[in-house]
Amino acid sequence: MNRRPTLLAALALTATAALTLSACGSDDSSKDKDNDKIAGADTGKTSASPSASASTAADRPKIDLPSDLTYTFDWPKTGDKDKDAVLSDSEQSIKAVDLGIVNQDALDKAYLYYYEGEAAASTQEFIQAYVKAKARVTGAYRYYDAAANVSGKDSASLVYCEDQSKAYDMYLEGKKVNKTPATKNSYVLYITALHKNAKGVWAVEKIESQRGSDKCQP
Repeated sequence: MNRRPTLLAALALTATAALTLSACGSDDSSKDKDNDKIAGADTGKTSASPSASASTAADRPKIDLPSDLTYTFDWPKTGDKDKDAVLSDSEQSIKAVDLGIVNQDALDKAYLYYYEGEAAASTQEFIQAYVKAKARVTGAYRYYDAAANVSGKDSASLVYCEDQSKAYDMYLEGKKVNKTPATKNSYVLYITALHKNAKGVWAVEKIESQRGSDKCQP
């Protein structure tokens, strides 16, 4: 997961294949948990979400995040039912990982609802690194330039960019925020593979990231 700022440099490489969290502009090039930042959770500001997938609202975990974390998803509806469901579920999956970090629970039910297989395992490791560091993220995250592709009834991919320039790691003790300047590496490209599971949810199976991608630069 490249979404986090800088805190866990040692875990950055393993996190890279993991999921998608968000973090502030640090200079690492892994899924970021590196240097000093850990990246955080969500709640707060979010653009209107595309149409939800088939699972009912009652089935879905409640994602209630601190008000100091905000998300903006600049990926409007495509008009295609399946693609819009992929986008909608992906928004929730991003937030769910941050909720696990906020809850300091590497087995948090919310992210396990949206991640399976390889992606779930790497996400667990990613969240555990934040738990060990006793930290989470704070700030604002923006997602843009999304391209969803659905093949068949239950396979899809999603490529998108993340702007971590205004997101920071916060250590729980003393609530110390580690602010770092924005750099080229504050912009991350994500490539995810998803499948529609028995609940009708587009679950993330694999995720790769490229920090500092030219495609995502402002």
